[in-house]
Amino acid sequence: MLRGKNQKNNGKLANRFKDLLTVKWENNQVIMIDQTKLPGKLVYVRYKKYEDVARAIERLVVRGAPAIGVAAAFGMSLAAISSKAKTKKALLKDLKIAYNRLRSTRPTAVNLVWALDRIMNEASSKNELEDMKESIVHSSLNMATDDITTNKQLGKNGAEMIHNDDVILTHCNAGSLATVTYGTALGVLRAASDMGKNIQVIATETRPVMQGSRLTAFELDHYGIDFSLIPDTAVGHLMSSGLINKVIVGADRILKTGHVYNKIGTYQVAALAKRHNIPFYVAAPSSTFDLTSKVNEVVIEERNKNELMKMGNKLLAPKGIKVLNPAFDVTPPELITGIITEIGIINPPYEKTIAKIVRHG
Repeated sequence: MLRGKNQKNNGKLANRFKDLLTVKWENNQVIMIDQTKLPGKLVYVRYKKYEDVARAIERLVVRGAPAIGVAAAFGMSLAAISSKAKTKKALLKDLKIAYNRLRSTRPTAVNLVWALDRIMNEASSKNELEDMKESIVHSSLNMATDDITTNKQLGKNGAEMIHNDDVILTHCNAGSLATVTYGTALGVLRAASDMGKNIQVIATETRPVMQGSRLTAFELDHYGIDFSLIPDTAVGHLMSSGLINKVIVGADRILKTGHVYNKIGTYQVAALAKRHNIPFYVAAPSSTFDLTSKVNEVVIEERNKNELMKMGNKLLAPKGIKVLNPAFDVTPPELITGIITEIGIINPPYEKTIAKIVRHG
């Protein structure tokens, strides 16, 4: 019932493009795909100021935990090379201003803070101004390269547990567009497909910003992977009908306890998967782990109410009503079958295994 119309011969863009490069550094500029224009247009934008990068993160021009981490690092590079500081102290002051601005853009995804802290530590370790600036750019470029290598290894690790003819559900977008280029959850599916495994993907629309229908569907079509798009509200029906074998999602933050922060709706998907005995996996690089925060300390980002109230300029609900629009939710560890990383697959009990594998991996 689900197969047939989106096979590889229907991947119209696959012959035109290979990898989608979400964010890169070129000629002292940050270049990124404007994801707000997808799927209608594949548009690249260029930024010369860190403030523009910060606004791009806020407006979801670039999104996905690994991608915004690298974008923020590149934003720090822009801040460094544009600074007029004459001393190390003055440059660090300028960098701290940029750090605070970029950090404020999205509070839930931990890769953002991880990347910014690495840049500040790198800058602080140098004494000469030019060494500081060069090291920041070099460190940012290394992050981008490492992101690709890490996610390709993560993809291979996860693909080993994918079986031929599996039907796999994914929520939101954890693909090339959420990373520098390869993807986490979708990276697993790409790796499985590259191994010659016959799989089908079920992608949720992911309201209210529609990352599933706009971005994941675009990517799966781009890479020629067989898929079907469904409403968020159809997940339970498909699971109860026996049409889904596995669930693989990404993550914006994972605590040492195994609590996973991901796009709103992930918790519901995980609860339904548990109810129907369907394995639920999370795919994320080790940089997504937060080994210090507690559940009640993590801020859940509240997005603008217009994401829910409007579609374009069309009003979808009465003016003046109250709106709750959390961008993320938290999935408890008892609902998670395993966590796929570049180090390996982490299994319960997470309180023990995460600390052991992530710290020493």
